[in-house]
Amino acid sequence: MIASLASVKSAAVAVPFLLAGLATAADTPYKVDTRENILKSAKTLAEDLIALYDGNKPGKIPGILPGPPPNGAYYWWQGGFFMDTYLDYFRLTGDDTYNDIVSDGIMHQSGHNFDFMPANWTATLGNDDQCLWATAALHAAEIGLPDVEGKPSWADLAKNAYNTMASPSRWDGTCGGGLRWQVPPTNLGYNYKNSLANACFLNLGARLAKFTGNETYVAKAAETWDWLVKVKYIDTDEYRIFDGGHVEENCTNVNKVQFSLNAAVLLQGAAYLYNQTSDQVWRDRLTKLSSATIRDFFPDGIAYELACEGRKEACSTDMRSFKGIVHRYLATSTEMAPYLAESLHPVLRLSTEAAIKTCTGGKSGRDCGFYWSEKKYVAPEPASDDDVESGVHNVGEQMNVLAAVESLLVEGDMGGPAVAVTASPSDSEDTSETTTGSGDSKTTGTGPAGSGAGRFQFGAVTAAVLGFAVLLVGA
Repeated sequence: MIASLASVKSAAVAVPFLLAGLATAADTPYKVDTRENILKSAKTLAEDLIALYDGNKPGKIPGILPGPPPNGAYYWWQGGFFMDTYLDYFRLTGDDTYNDIVSDGIMHQSGHNFDFMPANWTATLGNDDQCLWATAALHAAEIGLPDVEGKPSWADLAKNAYNTMASPSRWDGTCGGGLRWQVPPTNLGYNYKNSLANACFLNLGARLAKFTGNETYVAKAAETWDWLVKVKYIDTDEYRIFDGGHVEENCTNVNKVQFSLNAAVLLQGAAYLYNQTSDQVWRDRLTKLSSATIRDFFPDGIAYELACEGRKEACSTDMRSFKGIVHRYLATSTEMAPYLAESLHPVLRLSTEAAIKTCTGGKSGRDCGFYWSEKKYVAPEPASDDDVESGVHNVGEQMNVLAAVESLLVEGDMGGPAVAVTASPSDSEDTSETTTGSGDSKTTGTGPAGSGAGRFQFGAVTAAVLGFAVLLVGA
């Protein structure tokens, strides 16, 4: 049975909105007790976080964070969520300070074919990583970020990426369907079908359905959910989301490690599908998934990375980026399904109050920590000597807290980020039969390719559970 949220709700709801910040530690510079203080805190957090990004500097590469290892701690996909966090910052605060940086970063990383398969990353491309960048592009379209003159629209970038993933060469017949983790057959992990690639595909399709009105996306999202259930990556008894399985075992050797990101991406996708269809089936799934996500990843109402946080230094830089994404996606889900606000908003507030108490470190006295349950600053573990020298080892921690704070600005049924649009003729096409972007491309152009070196991966997570990297994953 799914655990009840009653204990968490009662603890959090007992603190009125205007008094909620009084429990904040005296030495934290941030307060979230009023809307004015939330805006002020978010502004400072955004300023501190952008200082860790060098993609807007001469000679640097727009869109990516310092890395990948050994040149820095961060992989390609994290740049996408970095940009996405600033899109929500703009949407919720109205501060457009960073919009040009975000626009440049997303477009630069979309690649020559505008489908998030940039040349210097294609050889090591994962379906999940491509998809996560595509969701950032779609988010830009949803909130009305101006398109780049002479380039495809933000929505077209997302569609291009979606169509490459929906093609039979990606969504293949092994294990009865589903996307593999890696795209090139020569890559370690090509024989692994993981939850994140498929949850993100469902999420992207659900959001495209709302944005375009094309019901084909809904049908494919439903098929993806059914496949995740069939291979038992979704445990429909307890609504736990497991990581994946290998095609040579017909995906029956399910790796039962749980990551908060997998659950949050799937949850938000289900919320969009419920909003789009008003189908009780999606509401039931969403309700159970929401309850399970709080049960597993918010013990005592505070965000907690179940797979690794129980042991210090066991969480990779990937995993230390999840909490903010989870906060943002849960908050957006309450916009798509307002009935969730009663159970989720108090938890998100309680978790954020714990998060800001960790922001007392570093030279500024504002560096934030990862272990929110401890309600104090714990310095992050640098991933490399280069990281220590550059000082760029806390992007995930800072991004998490900014995301948590800005998400408190979601109030009731705001209608979500998706704007009203009129479906274009192409939106009525069967996306599973349409190919744009890389391969048999219908989109042409000479947009800038991304750049970087080393192995691009969401794989510090997935590789860990496959045994391709030496990481400690909690039991």
